[in-house]
Amino acid sequence: MELNPDWEYVADTVMGGVSSGQASVETVEGREAVRLTGTVSLENNGGFVQIAFDLAGGDVFDASDFTGVALDVLGNGESYDLRLRTDALTRPWQSFRSEFVAPEVWTTIGVPFTAFEAHRTEAAFDPSRLRRVGILAIGREMQADIAVSGVRFYR
Repeated sequence: MELNPDWEYVADTVMGGVSSGQASVETVEGREAVRLTGTVSLENNGGFVQIAFDLAGGDVFDASDFTGVALDVLGNGESYDLRLRTDALTRPWQSFRSEFVAPEVWTTIGVPFTAFEAHRTEAAFDPSRLRRVGILAIGREMQADIAVSGVRFYR
């Protein structure tokens, strides 16, 4: 099931960090994509730049008939986080996350729901209660450069 995300850019500056970046829609190696670029800094307890979008207008989306999330990505060979949020999460630092490497050629990466680990929550992951999807450069000083041309749930 192909998604049509309305991506938004968010950085650690919302909590006092100093990372900087941007999200732009552009043609990257022949594909229209959203591209996240920036500098991740750990100063001031910071450490991330991200692109994210709400599912179902921010309401709950039932993805229980699917196996996972697939991304069409091109990047700089760095590791990024794919994060999912459900309505069981009440704090902004809570998520279900899985790490992937963004190759330097267009690649489809499939991440099964079973690969997502709970972060700072006791809640169990429930794909029938999804609300938000995010891709983050996080946790270490780095240059972010990742393009995403497609996002979908797969069976």
